[in-house]
Amino acid sequence: MAGQSKDELKEKVRNFPLGSGVYIMKNSRKEVIYVGKAKVLRNRVSSYFNGKKEGKTALLVSRIATIDYVETDNEFEALLLENNFIKKWSPRYNILLKDGKSYPAIRITNEDFPRVFRTRHIVNDGSRYFGPYPDGMGAIKYMDLINSLFPIRRCQKLIPRDNPCLYYHIGKCSAPCCGKISQEDYAKHIRKIASLLSGKTVMLVQELERDMKAASEELKFEEAARIRDLIRSVELLQADQAVVDFDRQIRDYLVTMSSENIQVFVVYQLRDGHATGRDVFTTHYLGDDEEALLDFIVQYYSTGNRELPKTLYTEGGDREMAENFFAERLNKPVKVRPPRSKRDISVMNMARENCLSELDKKMRKEGDLSSLRELKLALGMKKIPHRIEGFDIAQLHGKYTVASLISFKDGNPDRKNYRHFKMESLAEGEIDDFKSISEAVARRYSRLLNEEGELPDLIMIDGGKGQVGAAWSVLKALGLEDKIALCGLAKKEELIFLPGRKDPVDLPEGDPALRILQQVRDETHRFATGHNQKLRQKELRLSSLEKVPGIGVKRSQKLMRTFGNLENMADREPEELASAAGISLETARTLKVFLLSLTGRE
Repeated sequence: MAGQSKDELKEKVRNFPLGSGVYIMKNSRKEVIYVGKAKVLRNRVSSYFNGKKEGKTALLVSRIATIDYVETDNEFEALLLENNFIKKWSPRYNILLKDGKSYPAIRITNEDFPRVFRTRHIVNDGSRYFGPYPDGMGAIKYMDLINSLFPIRRCQKLIPRDNPCLYYHIGKCSAPCCGKISQEDYAKHIRKIASLLSGKTVMLVQELERDMKAASEELKFEEAARIRDLIRSVELLQADQAVVDFDRQIRDYLVTMSSENIQVFVVYQLRDGHATGRDVFTTHYLGDDEEALLDFIVQYYSTGNRELPKTLYTEGGDREMAENFFAERLNKPVKVRPPRSKRDISVMNMARENCLSELDKKMRKEGDLSSLRELKLALGMKKIPHRIEGFDIAQLHGKYTVASLISFKDGNPDRKNYRHFKMESLAEGEIDDFKSISEAVARRYSRLLNEEGELPDLIMIDGGKGQVGAAWSVLKALGLEDKIALCGLAKKEELIFLPGRKDPVDLPEGDPALRILQQVRDETHRFATGHNQKLRQKELRLSSLEKVPGIGVKRSQKLMRTFGNLENMADREPEELASAAGISLETARTLKVFLLSLTGRE
């Protein structure tokens, strides 16, 4: 299915209704790639095709083959229907939270005698979850404390037994399997654990202090000591919390940031005055940040049996619509507000810093893998280009001609595999980029073949059709045309040239595939230009030395090899300079004066 042209899509959208609803965008393979909601369908969908689009909007429009819609009675119904469609189809460019729960949480199972354990998997069976714990150590500390001080069961299945296990005998389990504890008394342990995990430690500590006093009065000194240790552990653990205030209100703080098609959400949870958890979700999304907030709220609070806040602090988004969702769909009034007080702004800033850090981490590690998949499709490659090598040529009026080779692994620079090639095939003053590219490619891949080294998946040449043709001829001569893909990126119009293809590939600005090639091209240019400048500086310094009477070309080179640079030479005594260059002490003294003047130390 070829799909409709942009003009045909614009004409189709002109006939969309003026009411609310959901629009469904599909690619040429009839796959749903994006679902959106609209108060006025015609106006919202038309906005995708009006004027010049850049970044992620341009990328989304470039992928659209057909657009359909479903009308609703109002915008709120459109919001709910959109959420249902996202769950049904998992569109590639919508917010998808199914893999966001990567941090460990603590689960209290929904059983008569619940288990308490660490998990990364959320099961909607009535169990309660606490966390998540981004660094992992928070969950470990809590579980160590819980297992050492609360006698709860460890077994996965509660099977009636005649004799309790070892945990009972060492005081680590109350043996509900043998009827050693009632459901009511076991529930008291679970209530205390839940209070601990929720950050509601004031009431918990007060209750524990009463238990300690009662145990002491009954002369149960070991039990009193155990409770005393528990109180100390709780207080120490809570002291580790980064955010503490005296407002007991249940509050969440939501921040989102995006870069290109990557969207990150961070939710900070404050319970009983303590920061009890941080939730982070990263997804690929091509909608607006304003739409992203509302879409996230609907998905996030609809799943996972989460405790709803009394107030949700966030900036932007349709707050009225979000409040309607909480009230009508989840049957609980939640205020959605921007932060106003110094306290709330401070927590939001902390959430924002975390969000920025996560976005940067995603861009560096995982974001480029997605871009590499896009690059594979854009260039028609057989496999994802995990390793890309780029070439560029730098010269100045035919002098100091250098080819630079840089390497990217999974979208990140792999600097240990950077190389420079001083051109050997060019005559003095000759300028020939095609010959330079041919020499650099031939030298690089002849050596890799001889040494049985790792070949790249893709070679990118900084240049157009001519440079690509020169490199392709070398690859064919080496028998590598079926093993390595090749492309060129021309600077002026950012067109991608492929061997044997007449027309270049023209990707929209902001396309992830184009961005990867631009990063490789810019890095090759920086690396080549930097080395070229070093060669020029070295020659200038050598020619400067030759101005000193008695210092010729060979002695200049000898001095540079011995001392490395003019600054080091200027620090040496004349006797040392004379010995190194094989010159008289008088000439060395003259050289010393010259060096001090040249380096500004006179």
